[in-house]
Amino acid sequence: MQTTTAWDTLAGQYQLRPGSAPAIIGQRPVLGAGRLGHLLRGERDAQVSASLGSLFTLCAHAHRRMAELALAAAQTPEAITQPAPVLLVLETARDHLRSIALDWPQRLPGALPLAPSLDWLRGCPLPLVSARPVSDEGAAWQTLGALRSWLDAHILGQDPLRWLADHHAPDALAHWCTAHAQQLLPARCLASWHPLAESLRPDLRSLDLLDADPVVQRAQLTQLAQAMARESDFVQHPLWRGRCAETGPWTRLRHRNASAPAHSAWIRLSARWLELIELASATPDTAPPLLASGALQLAPGQALAWCEMARGLLLHWVQLDPLGAVQDYRVLAPTEWNFHPDGALGRALAALAPHDTASARALAAAYDPCVVCTV
Repeated sequence: MQTTTAWDTLAGQYQLRPGSAPAIIGQRPVLGAGRLGHLLRGERDAQVSASLGSLFTLCAHAHRRMAELALAAAQTPEAITQPAPVLLVLETARDHLRSIALDWPQRLPGALPLAPSLDWLRGCPLPLVSARPVSDEGAAWQTLGALRSWLDAHILGQDPLRWLADHHAPDALAHWCTAHAQQLLPARCLASWHPLAESLRPDLRSLDLLDADPVVQRAQLTQLAQAMARESDFVQHPLWRGRCAETGPWTRLRHRNASAPAHSAWIRLSARWLELIELASATPDTAPPLLASGALQLAPGQALAWCEMARGLLLHWVQLDPLGAVQDYRVLAPTEWNFHPDGALGRALAALAPHDTASARALAAAYDPCVVCTV
């Protein structure tokens, strides 16, 4: 958690108040009152993706990807060419790795967080930060394969797919984390969270916006896009079918029919580690796609793009003017779903004792905000 800053900065922040109502206050001002559309108005093509990458520095690759897809769909929907899925998989794996290495140690329960140590990353073929995301499909597969080999040789001690089969169950994963806590920072973090986070069980109301049926998915995305376009502040306090929803690695489209419900905060936390290993295990034959992504034209000059990225489902809506420049632009990111004051996190925080900052910190880590968050 970081020092409190003014609410009116463009980046914004959230403040969590256990035992209070509302238990979450704050916002990202850049997303509300049409500010983002005003900032981007008149920009075209590469200008838009560059501006969004600068505004949203965490997961900048996903925002650039969405900008390119949304602009292409708004102009020539019949010619949309999606980037190779492996590029999204690789950059999402990088985002998970970076968050685990740098954010997790700072969010642990206790009076003093751990100082991040990167010793466990020695020899990792995927740098935490890259000046330029990988754009070549062949290079992406090569890096992903090297990451899989590194996990096998230096982290897991066995093939990642075999490890997932043996440790995907919550109890098995908790036992593995406890056994490896002294040698491996991610295991130490998860083991430290486990007793408290396992006892915290927010309601689960998954954002089921995407669907395996393309007709159903198009209808649902169109419905949400209409709400984004109609209400300028919708993206700050979004609702789906009149209800709050949550999004994250545990709500992926590929998990829709999974039998194990993600009730506890610890399962939400561990989902990020499990997905990192699953993404590293991907091959060109992996099906269905691990991360959903796409775009659709809603009207001439208007489009919606979406992708599943590290923190959940990201959506971009754009309206172009007759000359093809941005007239309006809206972004709906995972943090605004998960940190809705009336959502599962907000209700869980309100039910805590006012002095229970340790539980509040564990819940915040489970939902992983992409802006400053204080308790």
